[in-house]
Amino acid sequence: MRRFLLSIVIFILVSAPSQAAHIKGGFFSYQYLGPGITDPSANRYRITLTVYMLCIPSDGQLSNPINFTIFNAGNNQFLQNVSVPITNQYTLDKLYDEPCITGDQRGCYYYIVVYDLPSIELAADPDGYIIAYQRCCRIAGINNVVASGTVGNTFTIQIPGTAAPLNAYRNSSPQFLINDTAVVCAGSFFQYSFRASDIDGDSLSYQFCYAYLGADQSNSAPPTATNPPYSSVPYQSPFSGTQPMGAGVTIHPVTGLISGIAPPLSGEYVVCVCVNEYKNGVLIATSRKELHIRAGDCIPLSAMLNPKPTTCDGFTVNFQNDAPGNPPGTEYFWTFGEPSSGNLDTSILAAPTHTYATAGTFTVRLKVSLAGGLCADSTFFQVNVFPGFFPGFTAAGGCFQNPFQFTDTTKTSYGFVDTWRWDFGDLTTNADTSHLQNPQWTYASSGQKTVTLNVTNSKGCFSTVQFIIDVLDKPLITLAFRDTLICRTDAVQLNASGTGAFNWTPPVNIINANTGTPTVNPPSTQWYYVNLDDNGCLNKDSVQVRVVNSVTLKAMNDTTICQGDAIQLNAISDGLTYSWTPAANLNNPNIINPVAITFSTTPYNVVASIGSCSANDQVIVTTVPYPIADAGIGPTLCYNTPGQLNASIVGITFTWSPTSYLSNPNILNPLSTPPRTTQYILSAFDTLGCPKPGRDTIVVTVNPKVKAFAGRDTTVVVGQPLLFNGTGGVNYLWSPSTGLSNTAIFNPIGIYDTGIDSVRYKLVVSDATGCADSAFVTVYVFKTNPSIFVPTAFTPNNDGLNDVVRPIAVGIRQINYFSVYNRWGERVFTTTVNRQGWDGRINGRVQNSGVFVWMVSAIDYLGKPIFLKGTVTLIR
Repeated sequence: MRRFLLSIVIFILVSAPSQAAHIKGGFFSYQYLGPGITDPSANRYRITLTVYMLCIPSDGQLSNPINFTIFNAGNNQFLQNVSVPITNQYTLDKLYDEPCITGDQRGCYYYIVVYDLPSIELAADPDGYIIAYQRCCRIAGINNVVASGTVGNTFTIQIPGTAAPLNAYRNSSPQFLINDTAVVCAGSFFQYSFRASDIDGDSLSYQFCYAYLGADQSNSAPPTATNPPYSSVPYQSPFSGTQPMGAGVTIHPVTGLISGIAPPLSGEYVVCVCVNEYKNGVLIATSRKELHIRAGDCIPLSAMLNPKPTTCDGFTVNFQNDAPGNPPGTEYFWTFGEPSSGNLDTSILAAPTHTYATAGTFTVRLKVSLAGGLCADSTFFQVNVFPGFFPGFTAAGGCFQNPFQFTDTTKTSYGFVDTWRWDFGDLTTNADTSHLQNPQWTYASSGQKTVTLNVTNSKGCFSTVQFIIDVLDKPLITLAFRDTLICRTDAVQLNASGTGAFNWTPPVNIINANTGTPTVNPPSTQWYYVNLDDNGCLNKDSVQVRVVNSVTLKAMNDTTICQGDAIQLNAISDGLTYSWTPAANLNNPNIINPVAITFSTTPYNVVASIGSCSANDQVIVTTVPYPIADAGIGPTLCYNTPGQLNASIVGITFTWSPTSYLSNPNILNPLSTPPRTTQYILSAFDTLGCPKPGRDTIVVTVNPKVKAFAGRDTTVVVGQPLLFNGTGGVNYLWSPSTGLSNTAIFNPIGIYDTGIDSVRYKLVVSDATGCADSAFVTVYVFKTNPSIFVPTAFTPNNDGLNDVVRPIAVGIRQINYFSVYNRWGERVFTTTVNRQGWDGRINGRVQNSGVFVWMVSAIDYLGKPIFLKGTVTLIR
């Protein structure tokens, strides 16, 4: 599988005292500079400590200078402290975002502080030297360290002595690159490089190792480091120095590349890497680098397909990318390894389904990417499709003392069944298992047992089938009947089934007593007992044979029904079989209580039998016709108009339902005036023997109400055409005809001369069925030119007289505006509607008496503009 995932280390800042919780990692390095200058027998080195800190350390956290504590590597004795100042400090920033990972990873990752001792002469010593620096504390909440907020750091390195092989004291340590700006996403695959370079060309080998304790909260920056050896930090289980991020993360011993699946819990993890330096195959020195790696809440784009078990129950397989959630906008391209399926062999869905045409093994490939193919990743796996695997078994047995035989009935369409594992569900032992195909098992006790079979075939199919079986304490006897009735001269065959040998008692009046189906003919009522022996496992049961000399039968009393109704016949009898005649109109003539439907008086005969004994009886069913009700034909009415019903009956009495809106519900021809379409039911009754009424239904249909509208009263001037607009129906009639162009249409035009002051018109409107309604409208004729009249005063006192000032338009087609202004020129009212006026209020506040100016702009019916203005007095 190809991987393009970049690992990113993200650190978190936490509140802490100024002297603590700021160190994020670090390492020592040294460089051999040659023989001493002051003492040529000594050796001169450059020693550098690189410390990773929080991005914004406080002044108290930036210790300057610090002491490098030097110990003899042979006996760990303190030799000296060397004061070293800060020689360089800078932020380690990530300047670009990773497009293949969700979120924006740009920004500061560490504050790098470098303490450089440019030269120190160390006397030649066979054991060499240990350099150390200690500082407290680490941040709280580190996932792989217990109580990490109280755990300090020790950075250390050992310079080989003159006794080391291959002049290792002249060695320079490997140099780690300071490029730690990658992201590790929790629960996802990542790669992170701890690779170092060596100026001497020595071989380097990498391994995880334990991070060291150093300093504490009471002495967070000791001037002198404690003597080696140093103790490991307390790792939180299951983590350790050799598995700092769990068993799923490893380091390549040659390249120093850390890779694997990050822990699913986001947060910080202490990781320490030791670099072993070899010259000519001989280990000469070891260097250490420690960092806090953060598993962040991010999602990398990746393709992952976990192995699938063989598909054994069909040809359809569901697929999905098994990598943790991919970023929005991820594009998918699947190939299902079946080119013969044409276009169906590929998909761009995130979770597609493919149905294979045949069985077989197929190579499925997945490619994921962002738009344009960016950050592409791909993988593949094989899918086995071999449907037609049907596990099953049968169990044969009875009592717990005898063995049960289990038989495998598993069927497979491909390959062959190759393994079996039985669990017989015997809770008294752990040995109740078998790998045979068809095993036996003898249970130690009775009861229900859960038997499980795990079975596989040669194509990789696996399935489990489970059944509950009954293990008996005695053999099961199944009787066809426990009680029977025979006639004295008859014989009857008893019937018992089960596994084992049968024996019936008493041995009188019985044939084949040692079978499950003997024949008996006792002269009187007799109990017969059956015994069953299944290899010593015994059971017993009984059957009663009742013997009678005759059959008792009493049919129901004769009855009367309404013609065509159903009636259930019945009888009292000890018979075993029955026969009713005539059978033509019975639902079942062979039961004691059949249902009959008859339209005429009918005698029914019944025969009851017990073997050769029988008896008969009769019942007469008399039919009476239903009363006849005829509700007549339902009328169609105009709204609020009565209509007469005309009904008739053949009977004695009748009722109407409902009785509402009927003028008299006690007569057959009442008037009906319902407000809406209504259904009436007429019921007729008589006294001839049929207790049920005859019924008929009538629907009185009521047309919707006609709502005539002739328009609102209006004014015109002499010669001004007026277009009417009546509504409400389909037929219209106006009266009188004065000035109208047509009296039989909904929209006639009226024109008036000087001889007319006003006309009141009546409009009659009817619908398609002739239902009608009327309305009125009055036209006032002014003998003036088109104009707008406005009163000179108004009294808004809510007495209903002159409460508003409003325009009264005559001969006007349109009012552009009618506006009222106060003495300051403020507009207090405006409208474009004729006869709509002002009530003397401004924003709901009542105005005092005074004079107001009005202006009106309009267009008359000839299209000429009109502009008028004047004053109006408000009187309180």
